[in-house]
Amino acid sequence: MRIQANGIGIEIDDQGPAGGEPLLLIMGLGMQLVAWPEELVQALVSRGFRVLRMDNRDAGLSQGFDHLGVPGMGRVMLRYALHLPVPTAYAIADMAADALGVLDALGLPRAHVCGASMGGMIAQHLASAHPDRVRSLTLMMTTSGARRLPKPALNVRRALIARPDGRDAAAVVAHLERLMRLIGSPAYPAEPDKLRARLQASVQRAWRPAGTARQLVAVIADGDRTLLLPRIQAPTRVIHGEADPLVPVAAGRDLVAKIGGATADFVPGMGHDLPPQLLPRFAAAIADNAGRA
Repeated sequence: MRIQANGIGIEIDDQGPAGGEPLLLIMGLGMQLVAWPEELVQALVSRGFRVLRMDNRDAGLSQGFDHLGVPGMGRVMLRYALHLPVPTAYAIADMAADALGVLDALGLPRAHVCGASMGGMIAQHLASAHPDRVRSLTLMMTTSGARRLPKPALNVRRALIARPDGRDAAAVVAHLERLMRLIGSPAYPAEPDKLRARLQASVQRAWRPAGTARQLVAVIADGDRTLLLPRIQAPTRVIHGEADPLVPVAAGRDLVAKIGGATADFVPGMGHDLPPQLLPRFAAAIADNAGRA
């Protein structure tokens, strides 16, 4: 369903007992709420959580910002390399305000929060700016944005900004398949048919590359969040794949070192995805961390 949050339309999915402890899941760059596997949602619901998934602005079925145009990535990257301010349609902090707006719209004073990749960046802003609203924080395959941290391999960076070979759905799905296989977990390779079916369903629901570009610029412009991290008061669990080619595991170790009391689960053979084989491990880690609140 679509709600008004932070003054814009945000699509959410609300599952689990109305009186359960709220758990907000925030997905990454260009990804939709359906990228949180239903199996993970049900595993968390079975533990008594009220699980809330949301489409970030400019993704899925939430409000778009096409009127602000498509950014020129060459110019953006040049300004970033020269340490110049990067103009952006909106900020990661604005997306954190959207997440807070979801809690406000649902009348929830506090929630457990789990963010993956860019969603983890949004969650860092949310937990640091509004510590009274976040009961526990789980950060999955994400980063503080510190410049000294290892960057993705060149082929991964190229794949991230590449375009499909055509505009039809089949070309888009093939493009996404190549990307997911490149950044996915080497120890837990996705079954081709299941991966393709999942991507086809996602593209059929929404395909918004211009929104993804604007989100990417917001990530680049956000820069280093190191100064925010000491403000995080919620019990924090960092989950990161040791084989992540997009956000190398050094980023996860950096977060653990910078967030007071943070605990870690560094997963051998895991890349930048949510393999079905690891979903019980993720659910247990999120629930265990929530229990520390």
